[in-house]
Amino acid sequence: MRIQSSVTSIAWIPQGAIAGLTELPFHLSVAHYDMPPPDKLVDHNALLDADAARFANRLEAWIEVDDGKITGCGHLGGGRLGRTQLKLGSLGMAFPAVAFPDLRPEPAVTPTEVTFVQTAGGRTGVAAPRRVSRPPFVQIAAPSAWSTLTLTMRADGSSERGLIGASPFPRHWVYDEAGELIAKSGLIDFDHWYRKAFGAHTPWGDVDSPALVTAVESALERELSLGIINSKPQWRRLKEGDSLVEQGDPGADLFLLFDGVLEVEIDGEVVTQVGPGAILGEMASLEDGKRTATLRAVTACRVATVPADKVDKGALIEIAEKRKPSS
Repeated sequence: MRIQSSVTSIAWIPQGAIAGLTELPFHLSVAHYDMPPPDKLVDHNALLDADAARFANRLEAWIEVDDGKITGCGHLGGGRLGRTQLKLGSLGMAFPAVAFPDLRPEPAVTPTEVTFVQTAGGRTGVAAPRRVSRPPFVQIAAPSAWSTLTLTMRADGSSERGLIGASPFPRHWVYDEAGELIAKSGLIDFDHWYRKAFGAHTPWGDVDSPALVTAVESALERELSLGIINSKPQWRRLKEGDSLVEQGDPGADLFLLFDGVLEVEIDGEVVTQVGPGAILGEMASLEDGKRTATLRAVTACRVATVPADKVDKGALIEIAEKRKPSS
């Protein structure tokens, strides 16, 4: 019996992911940010053709099972890069990215399971100046972007998948074989990527950056996130270890964690961690105006802050209800 499965990552650039002078083309509408990919991935090629994503890494694989033992296996799928599209007035230009060979180490095989690994990516479409330590101290080059996926398939038909490595820019979302969103990269570091993601500092050289992977927030939170970002929120940056709020403090603002990881601490105990896309602070606005938990940065974070009345109260009640521990 042949069993087939897959895992797919989609790379995209969220609004506000770039800061400083390098954001100028986005402010001038020469370049564009991406809308979040869909919750349900139907066709990754269609996203790339529509310039709605930057690249896709699709690891497909199969195993042959006979009498409960694996007798054969093989890789399918691969990576595909999109184009960087720029617009100058009425003139549109497309710059194709340069794909690197997919990296596929030999699968790890036992009689009952096989683990596949695949790295895909390449050089982005537009070269840009960057500082280097040797004359002439400026290099015109395009950084590289990539993701590394893993897929474990078992003789009983079960499987596990994940994102084990990724470039620190752009953002990577991960989908299972049914197209369901299952994980996402938790931290964007554009500055590091822009300066370092070249040559030896990539999986095609000597380095693959470990991926900080976070759980997926609710579909309702993803819907509300767009409204919060479009409402011109106040932005806060936190360093690792900084507190966003302290339990017991007064406050009614609402927070959207745009980038990074926060831990939630109640009565001195860390109860969970949350990643990009999480909407936080709803309990204070719904109850007595006091923070019910401390929110502390596990990594550097970027947080959007808005008054709670900017968000539908019914939606906040729904978020709060889903977060109540089951009895």
